[in-house]
Amino acid sequence: MEEASLAFTPEPPALFTTATVSPALPSGPEGHRKRLRERLLRGGPEALADYELLEMLLFAAMPRADTKPLAKALIARFGSFGNAVSAPEPELREVAGVGDAVLASLRLVRAAALRLLAEEVRERPVLNNWEKLLGYLTAALSRETVEQFRVLFLDSKNRLLADEAQARGTVNHTPVYPREVVKRCLELQATAVILVHNHPSGDPTPSRADLEMTEEIRKAAAILGVVVHDHLIMGNGRHLSFRREGLL
Repeated sequence: MEEASLAFTPEPPALFTTATVSPALPSGPEGHRKRLRERLLRGGPEALADYELLEMLLFAAMPRADTKPLAKALIARFGSFGNAVSAPEPELREVAGVGDAVLASLRLVRAAALRLLAEEVRERPVLNNWEKLLGYLTAALSRETVEQFRVLFLDSKNRLLADEAQARGTVNHTPVYPREVVKRCLELQATAVILVHNHPSGDPTPSRADLEMTEEIRKAAAILGVVVHDHLIMGNGRHLSFRREGLL
């Protein structure tokens, strides 16, 4: 009796294997958001354009919407991420789509940036940390649309005790009262101060009123033994130091 021959029939090739299948990203806004997050985590913020950073910032304020059109509209209106985040509320609300939630998100990121910069200034004596101080003041004041007068109160080791806005004014004038500055020095037991104000025009050149006001504060502070280390005028990307210019 002949043995039956056994025939071998190969299995058909598999169409898919677990080694080649990768999960597809969701389509629509959710997929776009996921891709932006992955680019940020892989390449850092430098991997994203200004409008893409704004897109991600607006995710929480607009959880189900495409944030790209609004982000591009904000960049088109204000020119950069920093300008958009720092823009005055009335101007922001003129952009279609900016409501309370969007405004709060923009204000939150600016507040967080300023808080971080302020903490860096407080870590060391201010006079030994000048570049960080200028970075903080530039971020805080250079985009203000009205004049704001601030005083940095320092202790005997020139560490920052407080950074306080003493007055807000108009586009070219801020009323400042030397007695209020001196009174606050007493309350904080400050031994030195740095005066700061901004010029919304962008030109940090001091006016006659700036010079006179600085001298009045210097004289009033000197009676209590408080030193005025400097008066800084912040413009748009520029600043002027009274001490450096020989004005104090």
